[in-house]
Amino acid sequence: MQVYKTLMGKLVIAISVLACLGLNSCSDITNHKTLFFAHSLPITHPVHKGILAMQAALKEKSGGKLQIKIFPDGQLGTEREVLELLQIGSVAMTKVSAAAMSSFAPEYRVLGVPYLFRDSEHMFNVLEGKVGQELLEGGSEYLLRGLCFYDAGSRSFYTLDGFIKTPDDLKGKKIRVMNDQMAVNMVNDLGGSATPMAYGELYTALQQRVVDGAENNVPSFVTSNHYEVCKFYTLDEHSMVPDVVVVGTKFWDTLSDTEKGWLQDAAVESVKKQKVYWKENVEEGMKILKEANVEIYNPDKTPFVEKTKPILEELIKDPKMKKIIEEINNQ
Repeated sequence: MQVYKTLMGKLVIAISVLACLGLNSCSDITNHKTLFFAHSLPITHPVHKGILAMQAALKEKSGGKLQIKIFPDGQLGTEREVLELLQIGSVAMTKVSAAAMSSFAPEYRVLGVPYLFRDSEHMFNVLEGKVGQELLEGGSEYLLRGLCFYDAGSRSFYTLDGFIKTPDDLKGKKIRVMNDQMAVNMVNDLGGSATPMAYGELYTALQQRVVDGAENNVPSFVTSNHYEVCKFYTLDEHSMVPDVVVVGTKFWDTLSDTEKGWLQDAAVESVKKQKVYWKENVEEGMKILKEANVEIYNPDKTPFVEKTKPILEELIKDPKMKKIIEEINNQ
């Protein structure tokens, strides 16, 4: 019954969105254009706060002529479902993991390579440079134009029983991953059993021991309340997969050059604030974890790096991917 109500709720919202977008993004009835922005995170998440900063910046830059209405917490569907809504023009914008984008625009796969970036400074030098811009613009071929990258930190393992001190500790453990082939390969290469699963289903799956653990960044570990059941967090930092703010080209192409400039500038401006929100949230999250008696372990990353090298070796067989990775390594 609850599942039925949830599906019906999403359907009602989606129908409302479609109806409104049919009126030139509500401009005919409100004298301004409203961009519907859907994402899957809770409103307490630092990424949502970044989106709020973008919302405020766009309203100010456009004098209220271009505004954002946010649908958080998966109200309009999963990351993949919302990306599909962007492609057909039913929703204007979203925020998704670069891993989710890789299912639509293959070049984004490079950002999921384990231990690709030396640190967060290296990552943003890449993302805010030539490579990042080419990735953002390249999505247009698939009707999904990227506007900017948000900080999503580094992903690490958290488990129900004991630390993952070395890859050997993953043997026999079912680890939830995103529905992304590279994430699946990474866990399997490390010796675990990768279990793709929707993020919204994970808390219950952990409670019922359907899976033995998962992997994510500190803010997501905390805001999801997964720390209530998983008391072991190993900071192996196996990947730094950024988030991407995306606009559907169906909507983008309806904007004037001036409106496109407002939107792009608001997105870039919000990045600075989102990075600050992220850093503050990580610091606060670590305090919450310690107060909740979650044990933290910092492992030697060398064996994790060695075990995941086959992913990189396989990817660089593609000349296009090899070129991108070489550009990243040289930056």
